[in-house]
Amino acid sequence: MSQATPAARRKARRFTLQALYQWQLAGASVTDIEAQFLANNDFAKTDREYFHDLLHGVPGNVKELDELLTPFLDRRVEELSQVEKAILRMGAFELKERLDVPYRVVINEGIELAKVFGAEESFKYVNGVLDKLARKLRYEEASERPSRD
Repeated sequence: MSQATPAARRKARRFTLQALYQWQLAGASVTDIEAQFLANNDFAKTDREYFHDLLHGVPGNVKELDELLTPFLDRRVEELSQVEKAILRMGAFELKERLDVPYRVVINEGIELAKVFGAEESFKYVNGVLDKLARKLRYEEASERPSRD
C-alpha cells in the first residue's frame, strides 16, 4: 500500500536522490540499485511506489530531462556536481510527469535536499533552475501565484 503523505514522499525523494547518485556514479542497473535500497533501508514510513516511479522514471527519461534543464543551466549538465545533477533531474521529472504534485512542492523539496546533501550554496542554484523550468513546464500553474505588490 502506497503512503502518499508529505513525510512519506519526502523520504522517498531522499532515498531516490541517494539511489540516483549511485546510478550516476556506478552505472549499475536501476533494478539492482532499487533492490539494494529496499533490502538495506527502512521503508516503513516511505512512499515505496513514489520511490519506484522516480528511480525508474529519471534514468528512463534522462536524455529528455537533461535537454529540458539545459537552457536554464550556466554550465553543461556533465559539469554539475553529482548531487545537483540528481536533484535537478528528479525535479525536472516531477515537474514534467507528476502533475499531481504542485510545482512549489517540487521546488521546495529540491531545495531541502540540496541543503542537506549539496554544496554550501547549491540550494540557491537548484531553486533558480527549477523555478525557471516550472515556469516553462507549468506555465498555467506558475502564473496563478499572486504577485507580491
